[in-house]
Amino acid sequence: MGMRSSAALLLLLLVPAKLARGVSEDGRSTVDRAQAPAAQSASSTQKTVWYFYRVKWGFQEEFQTLFARNHLPVLREEMKAGRMVSVKTFVPSYHGDGRADWTFAVQIVFKDVAAFVGPSGEEEIQKRLFPDRAKFMKEEQRRFEILDAHWDVPLNELDLR
Repeated sequence: MGMRSSAALLLLLLVPAKLARGVSEDGRSTVDRAQAPAAQSASSTQKTVWYFYRVKWGFQEEFQTLFARNHLPVLREEMKAGRMVSVKTFVPSYHGDGRADWTFAVQIVFKDVAAFVGPSGEEEIQKRLFPDRAKFMKEEQRRFEILDAHWDVPLNELDLR
């Protein structure tokens, strides 16, 4: 192996190791840039959040029924009150589509960040919409019992113009 090919091999071995440690080819740290959360675009005051659910096998229809009966009406009331701009629900097109770690998702667009982090008034809405509190609480408990996982992903919109 000649001097030139030895240097090329060494470069191929060292550069990926440096990048994996968070060091760019010119020796500067890439860790801060890679791990810092993206700032919200100044052009959008709305806040979008995705809520992901992975329902236990065989319980998808029951989960969707309980969500539509008990939680969706509460979200619609929050839209009427102006806290939220939109609520949309999603399921994957195919079983195992993409990262098959979710089976149901909800996209909520809040009026602004203050509406997202502020009080929701959800408990008062629930009491008004569901006077049989015991039944409502039992069904909400069931909705979460049939989940394998649930996580929220607040998003920052990027304007890449």
